[in-house]
Amino acid sequence: MPKDIHKILKQYWGYSQFRPVQEDIINSSLSGKDTLALLPTGGGKSICFQVPALAEEGCALVISPLIALMTDQVENLKQVGINAVAINSSLNSNQKELALHNASNGYYKFIYLSPESLQSEKLMHRLSFVKVNSLVVDEAHCISQWGYDFRPPYLEIYKLRELFPDVPFLALTATATPKVVTDIQQKLHFREGAQVFQKSFARPELAYNVLKTDNKWGRCKELLEKVKGTALIYLRNRKGTMEVAKWLKETGYSADFYHAGLSLEQRQQKQKDWVENRCRVMVCTNAFGMGIDKPDVRLIIHLDLPDSLEAYFQEAGRGARDGRKAWSFVLVGPTDVIQLRQKFLNSFPDRKDVVRVYRALLNFLQIGIGSAEGSVYDFDLQAFSNRYRFSPNLALQALGILNKEGILEFNAQGRSFSLLRIKADRRTLYDYQLQNPAMDQVLKLLLRSYGGLDLDFGRINENLLAQRINTSTYKIKAALKQMQSHELIEYRPASDEASIALLEDRQHFKDLKLSEEFLEKRKQELLEQLEAVIRFVEKDDLCRLKNLLAYFGEEIKEDCGQCDVCRRRKAKPEDCRSKQIRALENGPQSYADLIAVCQNRQKAEQSIRRLLAEEVLKKDGEKLRLSFGPH
Repeated sequence: MPKDIHKILKQYWGYSQFRPVQEDIINSSLSGKDTLALLPTGGGKSICFQVPALAEEGCALVISPLIALMTDQVENLKQVGINAVAINSSLNSNQKELALHNASNGYYKFIYLSPESLQSEKLMHRLSFVKVNSLVVDEAHCISQWGYDFRPPYLEIYKLRELFPDVPFLALTATATPKVVTDIQQKLHFREGAQVFQKSFARPELAYNVLKTDNKWGRCKELLEKVKGTALIYLRNRKGTMEVAKWLKETGYSADFYHAGLSLEQRQQKQKDWVENRCRVMVCTNAFGMGIDKPDVRLIIHLDLPDSLEAYFQEAGRGARDGRKAWSFVLVGPTDVIQLRQKFLNSFPDRKDVVRVYRALLNFLQIGIGSAEGSVYDFDLQAFSNRYRFSPNLALQALGILNKEGILEFNAQGRSFSLLRIKADRRTLYDYQLQNPAMDQVLKLLLRSYGGLDLDFGRINENLLAQRINTSTYKIKAALKQMQSHELIEYRPASDEASIALLEDRQHFKDLKLSEEFLEKRKQELLEQLEAVIRFVEKDDLCRLKNLLAYFGEEIKEDCGQCDVCRRRKAKPEDCRSKQIRALENGPQSYADLIAVCQNRQKAEQSIRRLLAEEVLKKDGEKLRLSFGPH
């Protein structure tokens, strides 16, 4: 009989009640029904599959597309005392074998797998000896050819049902159109009686806005002045993040930049400074935000147009997680739409480009004939692009296609922490300590500080260990490497190197499983997503929230009342007033300029007095500007 789900929630997460829809999803899964859950970013997806897995005997198999996501969830589970493991290309063969051995002995409650790993017959055979209580598909939109991050290996997930015929599927996603919802159920072979739960994507605490301007940096500064609190500013390129952060610092703001090209130590420190409020504004690419749940983000600005509404919805959704008001702004310049279309058309690779990148990759990594499935290589995208004269964006797109086709797995983030497992038995450790007094203190410290290292790899912090015995981090790392050379431990230091893993034996470039039809179809799907972004920013007569939700198949009757479209509508009863507000949305205006936008001077002056009295306008030196908030 399942354990009490409310007691589990309280025991591990400290909550006394579930959020809306969560309990329905959990009960559906526990009743054995295939279930699809659509919850917005920050809606508590993880709880929906973690609680039912803990309520029953056995473990959950969790299929997840990104190593970074798996790592975050595994570490979060371990921190609350739940055994979990991620089996993916970041592990070598010995580590995978140990994990599968522990899994078959019932050591884990959660086993995270990449969809590509399910193509291994050996892995599937080993999984058949594991007692499984639920099959979880995270980021389930990846299973649909109409999803914004479609990955063909996801199409093989349904085969888990052949291995575990009585175990239900629980699929979860934060973003899915109606077409994708139907496709997910079909591709996972949902059985009769399956249930779909969807929490409204509407978040009244978050206001969506589009501002058209020829002075993005100036508008950005105005928004930072008006909205107090933590802010995120998204750009598409690394150089832009550095330039904007430098400019903000020079104008007196606490700001920093973040992108995937920084070293591991830099990324960790910048993220920590922002989370702990030592840095107010983080100017970043979409590499920032994964696994970060900072509750008090008040302002999100997109200085570049996002690639898709799905991506925009997730990035904007990082605001207002504490339930208090937050504002999202997409700043659109005069040529942004043209440039977005052109950049897409220029950077999307055809089959010839993908083959060229694959061929160059084999040479760059010196992958010879006979290189086997599972081989992992460190990878520097910038050095690769420079050597073979590829546009980094085209190379990245081509690697993404090879990744989605299950030919390789590209991990751009590296690993931000160190892993360690004790290999030797207690007697061997004791003898070693006697023979190596200098290592005795470090070994004792490891055993005191971390439990379970003799059973599985655990996350360790060399800086913390060094502080505890008043030594340097360098000496701790040196000691660990020495113990590894003596085969007492397996030690994997943190790394900021990206990596590429072969998911099948090296192929001849002429035999790549890519078709012109597939690439053209993928290009068309991405173009449709791009056009949806363009419609979102250009349609100025429809509530932004209504526009956004309609894309995800949700209809609402009432306008949000707080986006830029709704604010302008409220000003429409007076034509002069409307014109003045529209002018002010481009920045502060002089008194004379506001008079000039109206044909009748008397009405213009009356309108200005009324706007000031209503506190819609405020004086800003010799000019007038809009107050922030609904008008």
